[in-house]
Amino acid sequence: MRFPIRRSPARPLAAAVLLLLTGAAATACSTSAASPDNPPAADAAKAGDRAPIRVLAAENFWGSIAAQLGGSHAAVTSVISNPATDPHDYEPTAADARTAAGAQYAIVNGIGYDTWADKLLAASPADGRRELRVGDLVGVKPGGNPHRWYSPADVHQVIDRITADYTAIDPADAAYFAARRTAFETTALGPYDQEIAHIKAVYAGTPIGASESIVSPLAQGLGLRMLTPDTFLSAISEGTDPTARDKSTVDRQIATHAIRVYVYNSQNSTPDVREQVKAAKAAGIPVATVTETLAPAGASFQQWQTAELKGLAAALHQATGR
Repeated sequence: MRFPIRRSPARPLAAAVLLLLTGAAATACSTSAASPDNPPAADAAKAGDRAPIRVLAAENFWGSIAAQLGGSHAAVTSVISNPATDPHDYEPTAADARTAAGAQYAIVNGIGYDTWADKLLAASPADGRRELRVGDLVGVKPGGNPHRWYSPADVHQVIDRITADYTAIDPADAAYFAARRTAFETTALGPYDQEIAHIKAVYAGTPIGASESIVSPLAQGLGLRMLTPDTFLSAISEGTDPTARDKSTVDRQIATHAIRVYVYNSQNSTPDVREQVKAAKAAGIPVATVTETLAPAGASFQQWQTAELKGLAAALHQATGR
């Protein structure tokens, strides 16, 4: 997705690496390993004399999960944590380069979504560093839909892999990481999984429209039927102009009520999307919203996603009466 908003200022990668190699200060800040749903007091064990695993996550949706799975045994830094930052075109800073150089574990989305992260890690090598590329894990090749954090099945695959990687890096704490995963999946993700199961059970097969391809993995995971042309969804996501034919198709789907709900990314509200939202509301079609990254920025993954799922469920209820 291309944000029609101003990115926070950042120095180019080359400058960042130059500062790193010339001995700039090496202290990197880390996100907290706890979340509002998973406070430090819930930890069953402490790291003792072992330093926590140093983790770099390219984006905060994966970083939130990594932090909760790691607990007090992982120090996670998410590079993209500002909702006003476009993950596609981000330019790493000197601080990012320092964090990458010291990271024992790196989590990158891949699939062409964050190519800057691959360059950052290649330019900031670290002995023995493990890397997770989500696209490779879930079998989506470049050119496929990169928004895997909106696929419930892929999210659970990532949880399993992060836990396995933590255990490989710190095998002495295998039981701790296993307990964190169990608690996260059964308790923290409970409302998220319940909303998914509810929507699948009640609204499977309901036709929906959307503003861009970020919605497609979610629709598939929920059993909803996406009617918006893939070419339109991809164009908006990639920041290109959709064809007149695709715009006409979407307009017709709204005007004829072929779709029951319209879902749009509020962080990428282009003129075409704004017109479609306006038309859907005028036609009495409920509108639901999603965002690219955690919103608000301090929310946990499950708080963010559950709130969006509840909003979508409310729109589906309004549209169908079920």
